[in-house]
Amino acid sequence: MIALADKISKSFGDRVLYSQATLQLNAGERWALVGPNGAGKTTLLKIIMGLETPDEGTVSFAKDTTIGYLEQETKLAGDKSALAEVVDSAKEVKRWEKRVGELEKKISTTAQGPELDRLLEEYGHAQDRFERLGGYELEARARQILAGLGFPVEDFDKPAKDFSGGWQMRISLSKLLLRHPDLLLLDEPTNHLDLESVQWFERFLSTYDGAVLIVSHDRAFMDACVSHVAAIENRRLTTYTGNYTEYLRQREDNLEQMRAKRAAQEREIAHMQVFVDKFRYKPTKAAQAQERMKRIEQIKSELVILPEGSKKVHFSFPDPPRTGDTVVSVKGVSKSFGDNHVYSDVNFTLYRGDHVALVGPNGAGKSTLMKLMNGLLKPDAGTIELGQNVTEAYYAQHQLEELTESNTVLQEMDEVAPGWTTSEERKLLGAFLFHGDDVDKRISVLSGGERARLALAKMLVAPDPLLLLDEPTNHLDIDSVDVLEQALVKFPGTIVLISHDEHLVRALANKVVDVRDHKVTVYEGDYEYYLYKRAELEAAQQGEAGDATAAAQTQKAMAAEEPAPTGRNIKTKEQRRAEAEERNRRSRALRSTKKRLKEVEAALDPAHKRYDELMGMMADESLYNDSAKFNECLSEYNALAKKIPALENEWLELTEKIEEGEADDQ
Repeated sequence: MIALADKISKSFGDRVLYSQATLQLNAGERWALVGPNGAGKTTLLKIIMGLETPDEGTVSFAKDTTIGYLEQETKLAGDKSALAEVVDSAKEVKRWEKRVGELEKKISTTAQGPELDRLLEEYGHAQDRFERLGGYELEARARQILAGLGFPVEDFDKPAKDFSGGWQMRISLSKLLLRHPDLLLLDEPTNHLDLESVQWFERFLSTYDGAVLIVSHDRAFMDACVSHVAAIENRRLTTYTGNYTEYLRQREDNLEQMRAKRAAQEREIAHMQVFVDKFRYKPTKAAQAQERMKRIEQIKSELVILPEGSKKVHFSFPDPPRTGDTVVSVKGVSKSFGDNHVYSDVNFTLYRGDHVALVGPNGAGKSTLMKLMNGLLKPDAGTIELGQNVTEAYYAQHQLEELTESNTVLQEMDEVAPGWTTSEERKLLGAFLFHGDDVDKRISVLSGGERARLALAKMLVAPDPLLLLDEPTNHLDIDSVDVLEQALVKFPGTIVLISHDEHLVRALANKVVDVRDHKVTVYEGDYEYYLYKRAELEAAQQGEAGDATAAAQTQKAMAAEEPAPTGRNIKTKEQRRAEAEERNRRSRALRSTKKRLKEVEAALDPAHKRYDELMGMMADESLYNDSAKFNECLSEYNALAKKIPALENEWLELTEKIEEGEADDQ
């Protein structure tokens, strides 16, 4: 056991967060702490950290346990570089290094006996802690962590205070990971990471040997790296084994069992109540009726209490104005900032109904490309044109100052929702976590998260046909992300999205634009297709590197080996190894291709069936009397008309590759 929060109770005034909550954290376990906004997740982290005091209960730790806590917001000052800021934070490592040195001096001057034995034992412990904390490779590990979290090498020596808030949060996370505490407490750690940094962080945490407790709204992140879930629901804390998806399944199974038991209890009560009502005043049956009345009271005292269902909001947002087929046309675009060349000769077109994910490493130019599309930045060369009737709405964290400070939340919504009733506005605001009196708060007192949610709600009340969204899920809880996801998936216009939330990207994207190495590449398919094509490209690059290495090894071996006897083909050890590596590479590539072929075939069949259904529906004249239904069918039809040929072309390409690969192996 590393830490134990035992029978914790916490209230704020009359509002009970949890009662008798117990959570034990062991080495090698990675816990997600989940629950709706306001349930007390961050408060529990602070109680474990010692920053808040519970009303009841205790928190205890194993001896010498070190704790690291990452808050949602942080601010760095001073003139240290990013690398120095991270390395110098490892005070625990420095302390053990100093202690090891002190003990070495004492041991060298201490005679044989009990005192030397004691010093040697302490020295072994200190040396073990120093090595476990990575003391011998401190700077190398700091560089590895900074690179993994998306820092370019040239930024390592840049003063930490000169970075933006999001990058400062990454420096704080790097400091924490380098310290390697026994217990890692993380509050929304992925909010300021890009998708590739999140994937690196998932791999880092998956092999972490301490205990980890994470508060996060990112389902894909939790699925990838947590081994347990602690859920705060209905003022209780319940623990589950498995990742987030497993938690949802187990929770639903538990609810089904509870519902079944509750129903059985209610049936038994009803059955006995009939007997009591019929015979309680008959002398011959009064004793039996009295027994049943006691039994009814006993069952009522044991009645299963079903948890309150989480409020799932299904909100229909208005459709945007209809545009022409071409929405954004990018031709020959180049962009640099001084000596920093971002990209040149970028060409692509976005069409109505495209839901585009911008992906790539941080700093490659994703946000720059989005700002070029909305006119906040001008290209150095080339043109970006919006299509007929296209207007755009842009969401990013720094846009939040456009809210009117003196307005209330409801007044701010009124300004963009003419014709909406107060009840409709309250329902929409409720979907984004503004409940009850929250709608009467002034903008000036809202937190950053509340401002973000309000800005998103305003955008979706009367959406423009082109939505440009830069990290829209930051500060949302999982239920709010669900509402946003539903709205965006059904959105008939065009979306360009930058997000670290892989679950949202997978659900939404039907096209991917990859920005990296001063180039912009368009993938005409969903996120799975993009991952497949990227893996294929990386395998080919590794293969080329492997071929070059194998050729060099073969030449070296031929130069070193004696000539083979005439008439015999004897291969060197290096040649055989190179050939085996090449066979393995081809085999891996073939397995990947066959896997993608199955995915394409699985997508093609339902796409063809739905296309035929839509053709039948559009042949029915009654459809044209319902304009909303007609527009929905037409939008889906147009999307499938693009998707099916793309899938069919990919199917042909994949089958050809498999045939070629199998022929090469024969």
